[in-house]
Amino acid sequence: MNGPNILIDTNIALYLLSGNSTIAEILNGSTIYISFITQLELLGYKEINSNEHQKIKQFIHDCIIVDINEEIKKHTIAIKQKHKLKLPDSIVAATSLFLDIPLLTADKEFAKISSLNLALYKE
Repeated sequence: MNGPNILIDTNIALYLLSGNSTIAEILNGSTIYISFITQLELLGYKEINSNEHQKIKQFIHDCIIVDINEEIKKHTIAIKQKHKLKLPDSIVAATSLFLDIPLLTADKEFAKISSLNLALYKE
């Protein structure tokens, strides 16, 4: 996977933040992109302490955050119409399509989207 650009899903960010060395090795040397959805999900966890919050904020700072735009909205609508995915997952998939970079996730639901450049992580 060691490529220049990759979009990661929230579950991959959580693995990385928890110290998963396999994920760290996979992402080594890559520019990491996250959707604003992942940013919100990471910072929105109810039971994080101040140390974890700081660690998450630093991680997010080190990533490139991709906000919603018209093209991502169009991709999201098309995905929602064709596949049974939750809205946040549809936005993340649409972000990967918009950027034309691989999506690294542990969520098998993304495999429904054949046009997606998917890297499925299995523990």
